[in-house]
Amino acid sequence: MAASPHPHASAPPPDLSGAHADDLALYRAKFIQRLPKSLEELDGPTQGVVELPLHVAWSGLTSYDLGKPRQRMGLYRTVLHEGLREDLPRYLNKDLLLQMWPILRTLTGRTVRTVWEDTFPQLADRARTAA
Repeated sequence: MAASPHPHASAPPPDLSGAHADDLALYRAKFIQRLPKSLEELDGPTQGVVELPLHVAWSGLTSYDLGKPRQRMGLYRTVLHEGLREDLPRYLNKDLLLQMWPILRTLTGRTVRTVWEDTFPQLADRARTAA
């Protein structure tokens, strides 16, 4: 007598496109909820050493010297990805964000980049003029 095939062997893989789209929508919503109403709210430091709390910098550096371009870029990338709504104005500065955006946008994830550029067209404009 022939062995019966595995009951799931011929079943097509599940369609995850709906679940994937839902996950992306939730991920996007997470970043949208954190955004300031305007870039003018971003009045964080422009010099000195910034110490990030553990809920923002939970892995790696927690102290960033704004006088060092790589550390400044790392600080901004970390805050954009991990910072809560109240962290953004505390640690980000509008002028520095605009200045660094053409490079910073390449270091952030697609969702973060899109959410910020869709909400604040001046960031997208900076990226286009720098290209």
